[in-house]
Amino acid sequence: MARTIRVGALISGGGTNLQAILDAAAAGKIDAEVVFTGSDNPWAKGLVRAEKAGVPVFVADYAETVRQEKARPGGPRLPEGLDLGSLLARQGVMDAAVDPDRAQRFFALRAAWEARLLEEMNRFDWDLLVLAGFMRLLTPYFLDRASPDPEQPRIMNIHPALLPAFPGGDGYGDTFRHGCKVGGCTVHFVDCGEDSGPIIGQKAYAVDPGDDLAAIRKKGLALEWQLFPECIQLFAENRLKITRRPCPAPGEPDRMRKVVEVLEKPMGG
Repeated sequence: MARTIRVGALISGGGTNLQAILDAAAAGKIDAEVVFTGSDNPWAKGLVRAEKAGVPVFVADYAETVRQEKARPGGPRLPEGLDLGSLLARQGVMDAAVDPDRAQRFFALRAAWEARLLEEMNRFDWDLLVLAGFMRLLTPYFLDRASPDPEQPRIMNIHPALLPAFPGGDGYGDTFRHGCKVGGCTVHFVDCGEDSGPIIGQKAYAVDPGDDLAAIRKKGLALEWQLFPECIQLFAENRLKITRRPCPAPGEPDRMRKVVEVLEKPMGG
């Protein structure tokens, strides 16, 4: 029998995936309760959706934090315990060797903001964090504190493409521009890269002749609103297991990749 898990949500915009999760929880379709909704954007319309559902909300304003930290004498205030060199070595979203000064500035500012985000989140008890249209990449500093056990990750993201194809911020646009005949969406656990974490679930749609970008986005969003609650329920049922699969590459015969195994029965059940 599934436990009722406490879900925290982060959003940046309209919050349609958040609404799908709220509706599924209210209807008893998932064993979950949304216990907070946070945003990097004070104007995110999804905050209104959460408030209407009686969910506590907060804003960790990214733009304002960056403005403040850039103006600070001596540069951004690094969070306590942050090793910037280690962070740069572990992150997978930027080649720090190309422009090390730019990389250091970017990740110092991002970590300073993440410290404020964590401060807000730490006011709540939560089991799973969902990124429901949240448009900020999270650094190893945040991940180490919000999801410290790599064998039991607890941060999920929804992406508008069939990963590993088309990571980044415009999955439906990439699907359209490349003339794909099939598109879809993916829910995955979050790691230190850009949309590179272990895949939990996917749904696909056919791209029909004459479909424009709006049609592709409409098809994809309808599937997103089904897929995200389904993956949350698998988490609540304790049916997601991290395993490792050989993924050899030239010169790396022992390379392994984390994947998610969806179990028929709960772990330990």
